[in-house]
Amino acid sequence: MPSPDSALAVPGPVRAARRATSVVFGVHAGLFAAWTPHIPLVKERLGVGDGVLGVLLLGAPLGALLAILLAGPMIARWGSRPMMMVTAVGYGGVSFLLGLADSGVALFLALMVWGAFQSALDVAMNAQAVLVERHYDRPVMSSFHGFWSLGGFIGAGVGALAVGANIGLTAQMLVLGALLVAVVFGAGRVLLSGDHSEVSDDQPKVRTRDVLRDGRLLALGALMFAALLCEGAAADWAAIYLRDWLDTTASFAGAGYSVFAVAMFAGRGMGDRWVAKHGPRLVVGGLSALAAVVFAVGLAVAQPWAALLGFAALGLGVACAVPVVFSSAAELPGRHPAQSIAAVSAIAWPGFLLGPTVIGGLSEAVTLPFALLLLPLLCMAIALGARLILRSRLG
Repeated sequence: MPSPDSALAVPGPVRAARRATSVVFGVHAGLFAAWTPHIPLVKERLGVGDGVLGVLLLGAPLGALLAILLAGPMIARWGSRPMMMVTAVGYGGVSFLLGLADSGVALFLALMVWGAFQSALDVAMNAQAVLVERHYDRPVMSSFHGFWSLGGFIGAGVGALAVGANIGLTAQMLVLGALLVAVVFGAGRVLLSGDHSEVSDDQPKVRTRDVLRDGRLLALGALMFAALLCEGAAADWAAIYLRDWLDTTASFAGAGYSVFAVAMFAGRGMGDRWVAKHGPRLVVGGLSALAAVVFAVGLAVAQPWAALLGFAALGLGVACAVPVVFSSAAELPGRHPAQSIAAVSAIAWPGFLLGPTVIGGLSEAVTLPFALLLLPLLCMAIALGARLILRSRLG
């Protein structure tokens, strides 16, 4: 365990980079979350059902997968700092296209481009977070993802307020996208550099066939895939479940993802301490098992308050899975950390964006409440996987 004054031994520039990276995590999530309360309105405007909407939302994971496969080698070559700024311009700059989409095809293409930049920035900022964490004598990765959750909570609130105030999606995303670009460029002044220097000419690159042969990356990626599928499903279907099935108002429905995000923020705020004390295996496994039980009970009760409690438990349950997986992947020998992060992201990140599609398809076949039962099943799979895959201690 670190001494109480261990933070004082960390150089000032490293602490400044940690703060700046945390802010980038927050605005990255905020921009995405601000879009989620508009999804029911986009669904109505396009006149599509749950199944078609799920297919349209598939555009984002397709773009994300293509971008992730390129992001790892590019970050390894040029470093996470410049790549964060480049990808931020794309992520913020094209976000307004979601509001301009006037057909299913247009929405699919807009989401594909947006998802590509979103995932590339995600890999770059996590590579920067790993670089910062290496200057500490304790886990700090969960704190970065805690800011991601805080950003998601704030962004969802902003989106819900915009819906209530009849502010269009295009105007909202223009403002928030410009804000993201400004914040990332401001943070770029204090971000750490030099992670590209760890790469040598003979170091292996991330190739799909190499990932498929590496059982360590496959196992970590599968664990993270399940957690991100739960996140993606909560982001895109919480509002629709509350409004269409529990007869709440549109503004109240936006609270579904908000409570999910704030509970995840609380879990990640404590996650580094929990992981340092109890180990990643117990923390990830125990929280996900708790989420499985509470969320399933919430679906059975079928009341707005029970649904909010269930989404809060789900947020807490998957809170530590992603940061633990990234830290574990970055410690694997033989690759640049950005390459390992990109590899597990290539496996797992589509889960975040496939969640809406999977739930949408199941809801068309059965009902949305029944389809949401997939989430507690995934949480139980995470609990089992944590016991089999994760080590008792990081580092």
